[in-house]
Amino acid sequence: MRGNDPLDFLKANQAQISSQRPDFDEFEATELYCPKCGRAVPVRKHLLLVLPEGDKYEYRCQFCGEPVGDKLDKSSHYFGVLK
Repeated sequence: MRGNDPLDFLKANQAQISSQRPDFDEFEATELYCPKCGRAVPVRKHLLLVLPEGDKYEYRCQFCGEPVGDKLDKSSHYFGVLK
């Protein structure tokens, strides 16, 4: 008889998952609430600034152009310009 723990398969699975890349490093918004339109709307992402700590983007309503959010992206290809 083997002296294995019946839950060994869970431990092996957890080790495999922790060695992989996380599923969600960052989220990308596709829809946000627009106060001017009064509903959730598709958004467009616009680069505002290239900063030493990352690239600052602004999300704007696709219909009226109202700014509805922003994001600081540290993994963008513009970020390396200032390093």
